[in-house]
Amino acid sequence: MRERTLLANQIEGVQSLENEVEDTLELISMAEDEGDADMVADGMKTLNRLADEAKRRETESLLSGEADSNDCYLEINAGAGGTEAQDWAEMLLRMYSRWAEAHGYKLTMIESSEGEQAGLKSVTIQVSGPNAYGWLKTEAGVHRLVRISPFDAAARRQTSFASVWVFPVVDDTIEIEINEADLKVDTFRASGAGGQHVNKTESAIRITHIPTGIIVACQTDRSQHRNRATAMGMLKARMYEAELQRREAAAAQTEAAKTDIGWGHQIRSYVLAPYQMVKDLRTNVEKGNPDAVLDGDLDDFMAASLAARVGATRSEASASAQ
Repeated sequence: MRERTLLANQIEGVQSLENEVEDTLELISMAEDEGDADMVADGMKTLNRLADEAKRRETESLLSGEADSNDCYLEINAGAGGTEAQDWAEMLLRMYSRWAEAHGYKLTMIESSEGEQAGLKSVTIQVSGPNAYGWLKTEAGVHRLVRISPFDAAARRQTSFASVWVFPVVDDTIEIEINEADLKVDTFRASGAGGQHVNKTESAIRITHIPTGIIVACQTDRSQHRNRATAMGMLKARMYEAELQRREAAAAQTEAAKTDIGWGHQIRSYVLAPYQMVKDLRTNVEKGNPDAVLDGDLDDFMAASLAARVGATRSEASASAQ
């Protein structure tokens, strides 16, 4: 039913786009006949917007993976760089939050660990909406920031790293078997805002899956039982993502991006000084306005990475068939 609804919405969206293009062209034609330059300019702006929307929908048609239509969890961890990296992790959270809000996705905070002086050591959010995992899965990897440090009195240039990990929310129809004997469950006091009860009782849950080493945590609720249920859902999602990676032809490329959070492993560089440039090292897509990127302008990076990933999958499938 969900897939049927998704397909129906896609068809309706394309038809709506076609109708809007026709109406805009007719409006421009009328404006030209009447010599209304302002209306012609407005119509051209509308056509440019519709062209961008058509391009996005074309890219979205590539989202055909088994879990691409699912909601997802997005986890950010500060890497090498201390306070700098923790501040960078918080900047990435803001960037993805802005992107998600601009596209109508719902955000839910699952877990966060604050830095000693500023920023975040780690944070996990749930992004809910159509194709959330399909779009965000291309963001998994290490992100590198170069800037003049706001924490350095000498105003020296610093390089910081943070990793992004994305995994799909598992549908109820997908069965993931987990042996309770393989789990280590720890409780701890939630950090940050949340009221007296959250901070004074051990309501937060951390679950370690011993055979795989996967660790998940949740502190979003005042109930330990509800936090445990959410954490178990996250664990199933992480295990499902691992299975998808083994089965997808692009698994090797994805795994290569999830290495040490430091030099030589980044998928994208954000340079704020001495020049300004954001460059994706997988696709060579560049943008000279890092402020816009950090405000959530990520569609071009995601589209290029998605197209490259689909292309690699098809090439490998073709090679296997020969």
